[in-house]
Amino acid sequence: MRSIKKLVITLLVLGLGGAVVFLLSQLNARNYKVEAVDGNLVVMKGRLLPTSSEVYRPGDPALREAYAPLPLDGTSPGNLVNEEFTERDQLDRALFEVVSSLARARITSDDPSVLEQGLYYLRRADKLTGATEEQRQSLKAMHSEVAYYLARSKLDQARNDVAEAISQLKLAATTSNRHAHNANQMIMEVEPAAKAFEEALRRAAHGLSAPAFTEPTNPSFSPPSTVPPQAKPPLAPPVSDVKPKDAG
Repeated sequence: MRSIKKLVITLLVLGLGGAVVFLLSQLNARNYKVEAVDGNLVVMKGRLLPTSSEVYRPGDPALREAYAPLPLDGTSPGNLVNEEFTERDQLDRALFEVVSSLARARITSDDPSVLEQGLYYLRRADKLTGATEEQRQSLKAMHSEVAYYLARSKLDQARNDVAEAISQLKLAATTSNRHAHNANQMIMEVEPAAKAFEEALRRAAHGLSAPAFTEPTNPSFSPPSTVPPQAKPPLAPPVSDVKPKDAG
């Protein structure tokens, strides 16, 4: 009888222990956290074990790109590496702050390579579907900001491409080949428009770089009057030039 009771108690203890382990594993499998590894921010997800985790690799390709290792480029992730998240939306909102900060520091650069880095971080932020409405609005503002710099970059690239194309056409036109005539025709048609395009860009760039007119701030300054000065009366002749009258 005692042996049966011991067996029942042992089975109950084992069952309860197994249930606790299962519940802890379920909770751990729902947890997300991030780690800084070799200069990248890596998203980790809990395994179906009480304490273990692994790199998060979702099956959906879009999600896989959203949670791929994020290059920090020397930026500190702050306290993010010490936090755990039980929902993916919470993770998205925390990641958004880091990604948007990396993007914002680069989207206003005149360096095309730095601007491209900023666009990369913007694309990563776009994929964080759990971001708040306020974060979405800030992302929209950054897209508006980068649109100007992106347009300038594309116009510069187009100008360089057109200039290179004109050079190639001139090279083709100076040699005896079956394309020489067509090359000359294209030069006659395209080169004036290309020069006008380059001149328009030059004028636009000059206008943007010119300082804006500002009113003088010195209160003692007064602009010259546009009213002509009043005519002054003629001066009296010198005393020595006045002849005395003859006496009666």
